[in-house]
Amino acid sequence: MPHRPLTLHHDPLRLIGCGAMAGAMLGRWLDAGLDPALITVVRPSGADCYPGVRVVRDAAEIGDTPPPALLIIALKPQQLSAAAPSIAAQCGPDTVIISILAGLPIADLRLAFPSAGPIIRAMPNMPVARGQGVIALSGAAANTPLRDHIDTLFAPLGLRHWIDDDGTQFDLVTAIAGCGPAFTYRFAAALAAAGTRLGLDPADADTLARATVAGAAATAAATDDTPLSDLARAVASPGGMTQAGLDVLDADGRLVALLTDTVRAARDRGRELAHIARPVQD
Repeated sequence: MPHRPLTLHHDPLRLIGCGAMAGAMLGRWLDAGLDPALITVVRPSGADCYPGVRVVRDAAEIGDTPPPALLIIALKPQQLSAAAPSIAAQCGPDTVIISILAGLPIADLRLAFPSAGPIIRAMPNMPVARGQGVIALSGAAANTPLRDHIDTLFAPLGLRHWIDDDGTQFDLVTAIAGCGPAFTYRFAAALAAAGTRLGLDPADADTLARATVAGAAATAAATDDTPLSDLARAVASPGGMTQAGLDVLDADGRLVALLTDTVRAARDRGRELAHIARPVQD
């Protein structure tokens, strides 16, 4: 669906790092009509990413050009300390920084980039590659031009969920939405493994598990006004096969307890990463 370029003010976009997540975002933006000539990717490997996108090994190769209107930091949190001086040198007072660094709050990013313009935290998940992602966002007040610009930028990627608190609440949303696809894949793999253990051919179990999870997800998305617990009850006849399985999952709250521990571990790791990456230690 081609449409106008998606960068702020139609100006160049600079991407620091281009790993799996950033690559998925960039690919979707290009599919949505973003002009590759507007994009410069800074990555130490110098490896090409998409046709027409300029790739440089470091910022020095960019030359004497004005600071970008939009700079996206897509590094691992542990890499920030080493990269921060180079990134700060690329920023002007009107440069909007979007950070997809896990765990690191805006206050710490401001310490690293005191001369930059507004700083936005974003945490997408991998389904952004298909335009079906969830992107947690923080750092722009409601009903402001900046939030409208950021919404326009991220709209092709999926659902935008704005959070006022970019600390504890942001980490929790990241643990659910950002990490959630991996947890879902693990559930699907476990469903397939259970079928294999009980006698199914592994390839058949894999195919059935994938199709089942995909169909269930599509139904959940299409009936988002129905509580998820009601969707489960709708396919479980009293005394039937489905209910027998649900009774195992629900016994003693074991499934909720397991996922609570899972989400807590992911959230807490975000806090640990923030401490590792923090530009000024406590």
